Amino acid sequence: MRADVLLSPTNFLEHGLKTELPYLRELETFWEAEGRAISTAVDQAGTPWLKQFDRFGQRIDHIDYPPDYWRLLRQGYTAGAIWRGYENKFAESFLIGYLTSYYDPGLYCPYTVSFSTAAVIDKYAAPDIRERFLPPMLRHDDTVWQGATWMTEARGGSDLGATVETVARPNGEAWTLTGDKYFCSNAGAEVAVVAARSEGAPAGVRGLGLFVVPRLRADGSLNYHVRRLKDKIATRSVPTNEIELRDSEAYLLGEPGQGIYHIMEVLNLSRVCNNMGSVALMQRALAEALIFAQGRTIFGKQLADQPLMRKQIEDRIEALRIAFCLAWESACMAAEVWREPAPQYSNRFHLFRLITHLAKYWTAEQAVQTAKWAMEVNGGMGTLAEFGVERLLREAMILNIWEGPPHRQILDGIEVMERKGAHKLLFDHLAPYDEDECEPLQSRVDLFLTLGQEEKETFAEELFRDVAALAGKALKQKYVG
Repeated sequence: MRADVLLSPTNFLEHGLKTELPYLRELETFWEAEGRAISTAVDQAGTPWLKQFDRFGQRIDHIDYPPDYWRLLRQGYTAGAIWRGYENKFAESFLIGYLTSYYDPGLYCPYTVSFSTAAVIDKYAAPDIRERFLPPMLRHDDTVWQGATWMTEARGGSDLGATVETVARPNGEAWTLTGDKYFCSNAGAEVAVVAARSEGAPAGVRGLGLFVVPRLRADGSLNYHVRRLKDKIATRSVPTNEIELRDSEAYLLGEPGQGIYHIMEVLNLSRVCNNMGSVALMQRALAEALIFAQGRTIFGKQLADQPLMRKQIEDRIEALRIAFCLAWESACMAAEVWREPAPQYSNRFHLFRLITHLAKYWTAEQAVQTAKWAMEVNGGMGTLAEFGVERLLREAMILNIWEGPPHRQILDGIEVMERKGAHKLLFDHLAPYDEDECEPLQSRVDLFLTLGQEEKETFAEELFRDVAALAGKALKQKYVG
């Protein structure tokens, strides 16, 4: 791969997709001219301030980023991080996310949760609620509204059926929510979708609902409060916080009892974004390693020309190609099936789910390992905050956890194989590109699924890793040849 392709996200995407992407070229020009410096300043400043009250004692819960941060954030919104997805350009939103994540993975998070929020409002909100909240999220200018997705509470997020204690009570044609959310990205968003349990609903996931919660009540007062901002590893370019809901105005999405489907749709779209962001971080880490290796002379020879380093770079480039093809397949399938209504999903939707789990598992871990390797290539300089390479590892660790860590992807992936036969759909999908490998691996999966539940969970990772590796290799044949 030519250096100019590796050192530019737009060049890489145009090379891989074999098409020109002028809207990305324009956005990359901004990032190179101004965005990099703003992003670095925000990261080095650490956790932003939360201004809870104005000077007159009124609650305002204002996230106090510098003005340049908001200008940086709005660049992606106006370029189409959300609106392109709703103008028959669904996959283009993911490409804007890729470019953003190359420079600042944390900044892709606001676009991700806004994108997922808009999707479920578009699909499941009552017409008057959709008309109230969706158009402001699809604006092309600085007045665009942001979204947020708040599911997790203090006891964790993987087992929502057991850990969601926020209560929803009917209030005329609307609802009120009372509870506390613990890991909430994009504090201050104008509208959020929130998991809650209707009063009197059964225990478990079937009692969950997904609700639209605006930032402001009908009377203009705050509808939710920010308790505090989290001081966390990396991702300082998105505020993560605790949210207090106290009789907060809310609107149910879809039919009662179907909330878990809507929640999973939000998570699946966010996972696709995470896949793209992870690969973009891989490319950035490779670029930082290459820049150093080409500029460093050791033992009389350029580091990049030494056989071991040259082989490592070649291997990492191959891993980047494979990871991109896996992530891009999840994005293309999302564009194809995302409008399918719950719960009447097609086989194609279940295939999308499995590919997305495989891609999330594979790309996030590849991002961590590539960022770690880039630090090693840069040696001591890679550990210093002033050069930005260590930041990539901090950011990668969050990508590995967001929207479910590896074990969650494994277990959910095994579940869709077992209940929906998605592995058979997958191997049929991949067979044109690697038939020789598909048949024996399908036999392994079929045999694995006959095991008892404890055995399946104990030995799931090795099998899941092999399926993900095969999928990536086969999809590389599809997209690259």
